[in-house]
Amino acid sequence: MDALKFTLKGKTAFFKKPDVNTYFYFTYGNIHKIAILGILGSILGLKGYNDQTENHIYPEFYEKLKDIEIGIVPLNHQGYIPKKIQTFNNSVGYASKEQGGNLIVKEQWLEDPSWEIYILLKGDLENQLKDNILNYNFKFIPYLGKNDHIAIIENVELLKDVKKIDKLKKIDSLAIKNYFSFMDDSLDFDEEDESEDMFKYEEMLPMSLEETTNKYELKPFIYTNLSIENSSYDLIYECNDKNIFFF
Repeated sequence: MDALKFTLKGKTAFFKKPDVNTYFYFTYGNIHKIAILGILGSILGLKGYNDQTENHIYPEFYEKLKDIEIGIVPLNHQGYIPKKIQTFNNSVGYASKEQGGNLIVKEQWLEDPSWEIYILLKGDLENQLKDNILNYNFKFIPYLGKNDHIAIIENVELLKDVKKIDKLKKIDSLAIKNYFSFMDDSLDFDEEDESEDMFKYEEMLPMSLEETTNKYELKPFIYTNLSIENSSYDLIYECNDKNIFFF
């Protein structure tokens, strides 16, 4: 099977969490599958949430793309993306019931985020995406969670004949934590060579949309270089010497 790989990055990003504290909006610490499907939908010109009607369970981009298998490799150090608080003032008279009619909103933005995105090319829809991305033929401008954050897509590459991995020691991408057990004692301190520092990034990230309300359904994700002790998941491919978890 073939796969498409590209770098996705931006100056800033904002993947809004649904839980808010009045006028303070928080972001997920990494991009998630729903956000990537939104970007792919914009490339194909599919409709989003604002165009969803009562006759449709999901917005068009999600309905058509939800079965695509993707992989995500964080390129920021150890998966951690710095965050910065942005403050906005909205002083139009109807914006707020606060004194003076001034609404102050704070958003938590990711700073200089970057990922490698992989797509398994299983059918016609994936191959249409491949052709559009290879030729930079985007119907709409892609952005990272919100139209304030323009997405940059570069280093597009077609990977031929990627193979499933039989014996897995390590994952080089984000993965759903529940499918694996990891060895915390994977370092051998008797080795003469210098070993890399062990790291583990974990976060609950959106995996799918619930049918009735379209609310995010979350899964526990992990990004780590710890060795794998046991795995109950088989959709892992070797792509350019990286072990990629597709979901």
